[in-house]
Amino acid sequence: MVIYCHSMLDESLRNKLGEALSPQHTIHFRTESTADEEAKSEFQHAEYILGNPPADWFDACSERLKFWQLDSAGFDQYASIPIRSEVKVANMGDWFAHPCAESIIGGVLALYRGIDKLTLLKQKPEWVGAKLRSELKILHQQNVIILGAGTIGMAVNTILKGFGCFTHLMARTSPEADLHSREDLFNELPHADLVINTLPGTATHFADADFFAAMKDQSVYASVGRGSTTDENALIEALNSGKLEGAVLDVTEMEPLPQESPLWKMNNVILTQHTGGGHRNEHMGKVDLFLNNIFALENGSNIVNEVSLVKGY
Repeated sequence: MVIYCHSMLDESLRNKLGEALSPQHTIHFRTESTADEEAKSEFQHAEYILGNPPADWFDACSERLKFWQLDSAGFDQYASIPIRSEVKVANMGDWFAHPCAESIIGGVLALYRGIDKLTLLKQKPEWVGAKLRSELKILHQQNVIILGAGTIGMAVNTILKGFGCFTHLMARTSPEADLHSREDLFNELPHADLVINTLPGTATHFADADFFAAMKDQSVYASVGRGSTTDENALIEALNSGKLEGAVLDVTEMEPLPQESPLWKMNNVILTQHTGGGHRNEHMGKVDLFLNNIFALENGSNIVNEVSLVKGY
């Protein structure tokens, strides 16, 4: 079997793959020194793939391709690629759910508790503690709407319950959700202190001008789903007008966020630069799942976290 590893792995993880799969498998690793054409050539001959290659590479992927392990939870950028229906595809499932949940809740806490402002004041230095106290909010017993009831949404919900929050989950078909339509959502938005977006990329501009207009005055919007689900122009207008008190964004419509974006200079916006899923052992999880799925395939078992590119989940 020929394996192409697009994910950038350190030497210890490359060795782990090699020890587990050699000699019956030939593994091609992409490194920082690998030229694009060389990597693409190795990709085109692969039967198993690990990582997220450019979408246009799949115009010429191998007819022998059997399995593709994404190294992300989201994959909306691959919705229309020409890949045979019999190719098994898996994502990272809930591997990134808890880091994403902790990151977005951490951002909200930083906004509520003034930690972002206090951190910047270290550079001056300036002591404004007494004045700032009266501006701070608490997360305890806030009314929160979580958009999406997937692994990230459920992890966010668990953490918020620990803070004593009152939560609603919005998803069309999930039995975990209590809001199933836009009408249900708009009935609750005026009462929510905080809205956290964990939606997949298929929900383009779900949070639009009408959405923000329906939100409670001086509420907070946070997003850790996909940047395309938020209409940033509408969000910026809602922030500038004072409709919203602030926003926490792990994802943006364009990444990296353009330097000219007003979001960079807004004091009431926290940008975490799509670090939400990051943690020290994230690559180890990719390798472990890849190996487990390869062994499952070769033993005639079902793979873990199988997804449909067309359906988006």
